[in-house]
Amino acid sequence: MEFELNEEQQQIRASVREFAEAEIAPHVLEWDETQHFPVELLPKLAELGLMGVIFPEEYGGAGMGYIEYATIIEELSRVDGSVGISIAAHNSLCSNHIYMFGTEEQKRKYLVPLAQGEHLGAWGLTEANAGSDASGTRTTAVRQNGGWLVNGSKNFITHAIHGDTCVAVAVTDRAKGNKGITTFIFEKGMKGFAPAKKENKLGLRASETASVVFEDCYVADENRLGEEGEGFLQAMQILDGGRISIAALAVGIAQGAYESALRYSKERVQFGKPISEFQAIQFKLADMATQIEAARLLMYRAAYLKDQGKRVTKESAMAKLYASEMSVKVCEEAIQIHGGYGYTKDYPPEKYWRDSKLCTIGEGTSEIQRMVIAKQILKNVPDNYSKISDK
Repeated sequence: MEFELNEEQQQIRASVREFAEAEIAPHVLEWDETQHFPVELLPKLAELGLMGVIFPEEYGGAGMGYIEYATIIEELSRVDGSVGISIAAHNSLCSNHIYMFGTEEQKRKYLVPLAQGEHLGAWGLTEANAGSDASGTRTTAVRQNGGWLVNGSKNFITHAIHGDTCVAVAVTDRAKGNKGITTFIFEKGMKGFAPAKKENKLGLRASETASVVFEDCYVADENRLGEEGEGFLQAMQILDGGRISIAALAVGIAQGAYESALRYSKERVQFGKPISEFQAIQFKLADMATQIEAARLLMYRAAYLKDQGKRVTKESAMAKLYASEMSVKVCEEAIQIHGGYGYTKDYPPEKYWRDSKLCTIGEGTSEIQRMVIAKQILKNVPDNYSKISDK
């Protein structure tokens, strides 16, 4: 059992950290204030292989695993969670859905340009009345002229405006419930498919989030992903991997907040000495460091199992749940250590705190994670448990 990254993984971490510090850090405040989605950064991210981290080289990817992927998302998010979540949504949601369930032709047509960074991906599951209950999808797809006529909308979609390729689900047979939901690939410029309202968000403001609308959008049957009725099950499998990236996002944000608090505690002098010499501050820092390490280990365990081809429904939910709630707490403590300055935009913690909150909501709320975990652990209770308890 290894608890350290190997030499190659450490080099990847170092190179991404260097990139983030040089190319992202100088612009973080400006991008956040103006809600600027940094499209100019995408070619540089592609050059590093970050637009296709988890995909084989034959499809234009970097051929890395989830350990490397989680490390990359963490390092980007340590500087700016907006960039971290964009890379996560592009890789583990849109592109991965095509990789896992697409035909060879679909992979060549759509995955290759996505993995190479020539196209940007979006993924549509959430709707106005289908959030935690994804089976409540109302967007419909009706057979017409050898294809499908799609009507409806999707909410809170990352890259809804600039995305070139969007993977989204729609109801194809209402009578079958969640077994009547099917996945389709949509392309920017399709008639009847367009972005709508851009959200004015609390945090992660440089990551583009908007709605998409389908109005009599005709999509050919060759753009169907998998078989009819498999969309809901596909989405749940995609989220298993996606939650690892949200855990990494949360860990990275918390790490950035912690480091800012650690630096400040050594610089801020009160009562004649740095506040880092006061036990009250030392205990806060100790708890923050410990919680981040615990979350990181949960994240890496889920990533390791994913790389082994194991099912990670429980492990990814645990990692996301703990890491996301930990991140909010650590960022709040970072504000507290900064005192009044932590409440201003002159110091990093307030942005880290705003960014962290999304981690408890996106790709399944904390409440949904607890439901997922509970379902997994309850169905694995040993048959002889009641007999053991009686004794």
